Amino acid sequence: MGFGGISIWQLVIILLIVVMLFGTKRLKGLGSDLGDAIKGFKKSMGSEEEKPAVEEPKGQTIDAQARKVEEPAKKD
Repeated sequence: MGFGGISIWQLVIILLIVVMLFGTKRLKGLGSDLGDAIKGFKKSMGSEEEKPAVEEPKGQTIDAQARKVEEPAKKD
């Protein structure tokens, strides 16, 4: 017995049919794309927990002075 009543020989036949339909290059590309997607997802999930979304600077002040903006004289 294999997985859920499917024997090993049935799995091998299914694998051969899939390889014949898609080819090894396409299956390799799909596998690597899927692996990259999973790695990216895990990386993004881990980085969210470690870092806050927005880092606020602490202990820094901004020196600013208010200036009056003069409007240009209107010509009549």
